[in-house]
Amino acid sequence: MNQENIRNFCIIAHIDHGKSTLADRFLEVTGTIQKRDMKKQVLDTMELEQERGITIKLQPARMEYEYVGDVQNEGVVGTEKNKQFKQAKQSNNSYILNLIDTPGHVDFSYEVSRSLSAVDGAILVVDASQGIEAQTLTTLTMAVDQGLTIIPVVNKIDLPHAEPEKVAKEIVDLLGINDDEIIFASGKTGEGVDKILDAIVAKVPSPKGNPTGKTKALIFDSFFDSYRGVICYVRVFDGKITKNEKLKMMGTSTEGEALEIGYLTPDFHPKNDLICGAIGYIVTGLKETGEARVGDTITLNSNPAEEPLPGYKKVTPFVFTGLFTTSGEDFQVLRDALGKLQLSDSALVYEPENSASLGFGFRCGFLGLLHMEVVKERLEREFDLNLIITTPSVSYEIEKTGGEALFIKSPTDMPDRSEIKEIREPWLKLEVVTPKEYLGKVMDLTQKKRGVMKNISYLEENTALATFEAPLSSIVTDYYDDLKSVSSGYASLAYEMIGFRASDLIKLDILIAGEPADTLSMIIHRDEAHSQGQKIVSKLKELVPKQNFKITLQAAIGGKIVAREDISPFRKDVTAKLYGGDVTRKRKLLEKQKKGKQKMRQIGQVSIPSDVFVKLLKK
Repeated sequence: MNQENIRNFCIIAHIDHGKSTLADRFLEVTGTIQKRDMKKQVLDTMELEQERGITIKLQPARMEYEYVGDVQNEGVVGTEKNKQFKQAKQSNNSYILNLIDTPGHVDFSYEVSRSLSAVDGAILVVDASQGIEAQTLTTLTMAVDQGLTIIPVVNKIDLPHAEPEKVAKEIVDLLGINDDEIIFASGKTGEGVDKILDAIVAKVPSPKGNPTGKTKALIFDSFFDSYRGVICYVRVFDGKITKNEKLKMMGTSTEGEALEIGYLTPDFHPKNDLICGAIGYIVTGLKETGEARVGDTITLNSNPAEEPLPGYKKVTPFVFTGLFTTSGEDFQVLRDALGKLQLSDSALVYEPENSASLGFGFRCGFLGLLHMEVVKERLEREFDLNLIITTPSVSYEIEKTGGEALFIKSPTDMPDRSEIKEIREPWLKLEVVTPKEYLGKVMDLTQKKRGVMKNISYLEENTALATFEAPLSSIVTDYYDDLKSVSSGYASLAYEMIGFRASDLIKLDILIAGEPADTLSMIIHRDEAHSQGQKIVSKLKELVPKQNFKITLQAAIGGKIVAREDISPFRKDVTAKLYGGDVTRKRKLLEKQKKGKQKMRQIGQVSIPSDVFVKLLKK
């Protein structure tokens, strides 16, 4: 296949705007998958993706498209592209269309950024019933920064409450393009799909690169196969890769071999080579998960390139939590599982951690709560683990009295208060797109989370774009759910880190019978300490089983107790065996019981099942 006849593109959109359904129609229209073999969300290969109805992992697919076109499609591309469009129609050549389907949720934005680095164009999909939303703007900005050709598509025009003309006007105002450049389509019925494919051929440029130069291929995704080792998804930017050639990973200086190469249709389709501009897979045979990282450059061992491709910026986790196994014997299994999972999910970071309550585990960093939930479920399903997850927290920057600065990811790492000069917490820039009638409630909610209003603009008459700045610790747990609640489900959210700011933060310890439970410790704002402490000890009172002696539950800031609850002991009826007699006999037995309980309180230990922590964290 000629390099000029290759088109590499991805689909970008807000979550649930129909990316995967549109990808299904592409595969069907191009004959890549026969109609009898089609199913919904065919590129969402994980069971978890099918269940949740969302895309979690990027997925490439190669399609062959016989470009014919017709006269009525000319207007979809725009007047400035008509000449190029007519030339493409006259050629009647076959084209290779390499599609990468991307996630839409903000927690998986790193997957999107990797996809954008491997393509030359992007289809911007906007739901005809919902219009432009927050993640649409964020992803579009990323694509424009990469210099990609944008093809705007208004999807779901078949819905009874769709407003395609209104949404098209929003896109025109946003991109500054002509009305006739908008394509109206329906991923469900297939209407307009051929127009999108024609526009891809005409508008998206063919891959640049030197086919005779030194080989450079960017790894934009990879995963570990138990039988074949590390398998990499690559985009070849220069040169070519042939089967059985010796390879070199420029980032790690690891050497491997192209045991098998080919295309994804979306199943593995072996070939003898990958030419310049192609997207495909390489079976490297490497057995160590860290030897072929996402973002690394593959070159030939016999004639290596001088410099690697730019790769990707280092991902910064926002949310940290502890992952522990219910059985200590599974610790090594968890370690291996995290290593394999990190190969396909570069946004996941982890390091060993030891908890007095839960034993050995790992402190893991995620891009958000949905990312955290997905990783936990994947570990449990794919590696047959039973996991306990601790309270989500964020990283903090601490300046000590001696001038030393350090970052902590867990409350247990916090130094003594006397050594701390200042604590800084991460702040986010929030962009909320909402119907204007809900704007007041959104502002109230964000201000309660210590957020600050920065700007309000209007995408169109009834849709507002509100910009806030807020601390990550207040946003990370339940802000998204509350936002959907106050806006009747209409508001959408996108966020980005803007830096660390000083705040009046303290460490809140939870004491059970005088002993600190490190699993439940947290760093919070001083104003929230009493209410949060009271909430936790009240929940613990419901969950911790009774003992033979009284258990005191306390929330403390240093040596100051801010909340307390008591769990009353079991009471054995020691007087039941009496059948009468003087009252002093009863008092004697009760006094003996009282002394026994006092002694037990001094030497007894509280036995707390691990599922208590799980239930508390779920609440």
